[in-house]
Formats: sequence, C-alpha cells, structure tokens
Amino acid sequence: MRPRWGAFRSAGTLVGSCVLASCGAEPAPGATRIRFADATAESGLDFVTTSGVTPATQILEVKGGGVALIDHDDDGDLDVFVPNGATLAAPEHGPGCRLFENRGGLRFADATSAAELSFHRWGIGVAVGDTDADGHDDLYVTCYGKNALLHNTGGRFEELTDVAGVGGEAWSAAAAFGDLDRDGDLDLYVANYLKFDSAHPPPTSFFKGAPVFTGPLGLEPEADILYENLGDGTFRDSSESSGCLAVAPGFGLGVVVLDFDEDGLQDIYVGNDSTPNVLFQNHGGLRFDEVGLRSGLAFNVDGSAQATMGIGIADVSGNGFPGVFTTNFSNDTNTLHVNRGDGFFDDLTRRYGLGMVSFPFVGWATAFYDLEHDGDEDLLLFNGHVYPNATLERMDATHAQVPLLFERAGVSFRHVQDPRAGAWLAEAHCDRGAAFGDLDGDGDIDVVVSELNGPLRLLRNEANAPGWLMVELAPTSLGSRIELWAGGVRQTRWIYSGGSFVSASAQYAHFGLPPGQSTADVLVTWPDGTRQRIEGVAANQHLVVHRP
Repeated sequence: MRPRWGAFRSAGTLVGSCVLASCGAEPAPGATRIRFADATAESGLDFVTTSGVTPATQILEVKGGGVALIDHDDDGDLDVFVPNGATLAAPEHGPGCRLFENRGGLRFADATSAAELSFHRWGIGVAVGDTDADGHDDLYVTCYGKNALLHNTGGRFEELTDVAGVGGEAWSAAAAFGDLDRDGDLDLYVANYLKFDSAHPPPTSFFKGAPVFTGPLGLEPEADILYENLGDGTFRDSSESSGCLAVAPGFGLGVVVLDFDEDGLQDIYVGNDSTPNVLFQNHGGLRFDEVGLRSGLAFNVDGSAQATMGIGIADVSGNGFPGVFTTNFSNDTNTLHVNRGDGFFDDLTRRYGLGMVSFPFVGWATAFYDLEHDGDEDLLLFNGHVYPNATLERMDATHAQVPLLFERAGVSFRHVQDPRAGAWLAEAHCDRGAAFGDLDGDGDIDVVVSELNGPLRLLRNEANAPGWLMVELAPTSLGSRIELWAGGVRQTRWIYSGGSFVSASAQYAHFGLPPGQSTADVLVTWPDGTRQRIEGVAANQHLVVHRP
C-alpha cells in the first residue's frame, strides 16, 4: 500500500473504466506540438545493420535487432551500442557489434575497438545492467546461439559469458534485469523464441495464398530462462525452481521486469508471438505464479492471442499503476491493457483511440514519453512487415511502413499526421528496435532506430520546450518508482529493464510539467521499499537522487 502524500489529482481519474479528466491542453484539431528531425547524416552513426540478407528467405532473418543506450565510459552522456547480426551462411561469424561514443552535440564516434569489443555472433537483443555492482553498466546480448555477457571494466569490455554461466545456447530474443529476490543484485530473465536449424530450415508455407517462410506457428517454441544472480560473478538457472517453467513455453519476443501490482516485488511480463502473453507474479523468495489469464494480459478483449513484438509501459489512466501497450502483427490491432490496480488489466485499446489505425501495420519498438513537455505522455512506435513480398493487393499491407505517432489529447490519443511533426513521420522503413533517451542533454527525448538490414537513424527531438525534469538515481536502481507532483497533478514513472523491442532505453525517469509549472515535488521509492522525498525541485534540470 502506497502512502498518501499531500493533496493531488491524478493525470487522469479512472472511474469504473472511463477516463474523466486528463492534464495538458488539447492542441487544435490536426495540429501538433511534437517535432522531430532526422539528424543521422551529421551524427556519425554511420552503420548498416545485418540480419540475414534481403529479401529474407527464413524467419531467423526477419526479426532484426535492437539498440542500447549506455553510458559505457561514465562521462555523463549516453553512448550507442548495436549488437548486430549475421547471415545464414555464417551465423557465428557476423560483421560484429558496434559502440558509438557520444562526443556531445549529437555527434558520435566509433569506439568499438577502443572499448575492446569483439563480438561477432548473431546478436539480436540487448539488456543493460550493473551485474556485479561495481558501478559500471554491463551489456547482455541475446543471440541465435550462445548469448553474451559483456562485462564493463570502466570503459572497456570483456566477455564473461562462460564464467557467469549465462550462455543459454538457444534462439534468444529479449532479456531484462531486475532484483527478483530482493537480495541486492540483478537477476536476469531471457525470453527465448523457437527452435530453428539454420542448416536445415523448414519448408515454405503460405500466407493469404502467397508463399512465405514458415513460423512461428508450425515450429517448436523454446522455453525461457530465469538466471539467479549468486552475487559472486556467477548465475544459476532457476527457471524450474522459481515456477517459470510451470507453463507451456511460448514464442517469446519481449520481456519487462516491473512491479505491476505495487507490492514491492518485481514481476515478469513476457510478450509472446502468436501464443498467450505471460505474467509471472512474484511471491518472494524467487517464487512465481503465472497469472496471465487471471490478470487479463494473456489475450486481447476478443479472447485472442496476438503476435506481440514491442512493449510500452505507462500509467495512462493516472491511477498510479503501470499499464501495458503491445505492438502486434498486421490484420490485427495493437493493444492497450490498463492496470486497474486490483490485479486486473482492462483492454481499453479502442477507448483510447489506438485500435484500427494499427490494422495494416506490423509493429515493433514502442514507448511512452512526454515528447513535447505538456504534462502527459505520448506514444511512438515503429513498423515494418516481415514478408518481403507483402503488398497492399496481396496482404493488405506493404513491406516498408511508416512510424505511428500518437499525441495524448484529453481522454485519449490522437494519431498525428501533421507534416509539422517532421518529414521522418512519412518515411517508410522496415524498422525493428529503438532506444529512447536524451542524447544531447537538452531535456527532451531523442530516438535511435534500428532498421532491418538498413542504416541506424537518429531522430532529434526539436520540441525545445521548457517545463521538464529528468530524474536519475545513483546508483541506478532498476525497479524503482518515481512520482512527481506539479500543479496538483501526479505523474508516475518506473525505472525498469526491457520493453520497446529487444532494445535498452535510458534508465532514468523523464517528466514534462503541466503548463505554467516551474517546480515539482518528487517521491522516489527504491526497490527495497525505501522512500525518499524531495520538495520544490526546479524544472528544466537533470536531477540526480542519491540513495540514502
């Protein structure tokens, strides 16, 4: 039970299942305050990802890869890491990962060699966390084959996969860190996809009468793994003893570690492709029960399992509990499950205006952020079909697809098509991963996007709007909750691992303040339950809160 702290109203008051109020003034019809520009050309992020070949012939080639934001050299800004993939001809010998050091002013330089990074396996996803509590964030890369733990020694990396015992030897997609047993160190959950033999791929299948590669249906799913951090540099596979193997494996593509029921214990949400999504409720002592069906998260409102790829987390109703947004396959809708706070999640996709607009799209990376600093969170997601032969005539969808941007407008979200948001919004790509964070230190959220067998893109946020606050915790504490009060409005954020799509965004809380507000009160709830209150915080700063 969270303490009541002063008088406040939520950013949206949920009565029954209807939102009655929301902070932030609505823009004029058709207009938007959100502005992004493609700043790739001048950024130095000159890199083309590899994931098989184009056009793809097998399912392994089309999932693409993620991107991570990490301050690898502890200089106070966010660097960019790309795990990168390989090809079917040589799945263990790809072109290699890349690390780009942030030089300031949205300029980056290749620091792969300087950081002694030499990783060439088929990388897919990436998670960031300080696995040994030495003050330096490490990288965990999921792969087709053996995963990799890249230990940060203070600006340089060494692979400690075998020593730590976290190789996995499967087709892993996403991973997330969290202190699941409250012993002070980071445990690790790995969402695995399916069994695939690149030397003997399955025969061709058909979709809407067109020949396509087979999968995931028709192939065997791979069981996920929960690794318990033993505190001595090694991990133990606790998948069975924790209860995480008590359910049939799904085709795992996404994972978030977060306290969904606000009981002080971090739970595990797994987004599966074409099989029911899973919620592992934490009961302490590294013991979990699977409550996906009981919570409403397993299926959409129609009772259907979806093809979940991306995951976004936000308190869209303003009740202080984290809801779940998932991106899905075409001929279906993306889904918003609103957390009621009583253990159940309502599918309110249509009510919030996020339903049929997504029908032609195959959705991947996604996140909620206040992109223009008006006191509520907007929604951005990236798309791209998996079938190279996808056309409107053949599959009701194109192969390359534009992003989708939704601005919070009163009681729902409004699909932004205003050209003033930037030319990037009308450009079609086959996007996959994306990481979100303030890359130039101006207080708003920028985005690095990873395209399937395409170049990285850097989208610079040009909101240039005052009324923002970044809250960073020292040491970084995954599983923390940050509440902000300004203008009588409460906003809630969480610092968590996972989400987007196989990517790792900046691990701090970002707030936009309601119009006219220049100060805010902040309440930090650390993972162990310690609460820390800071009053009268001035806006427009990067606030570092040190653990008491």
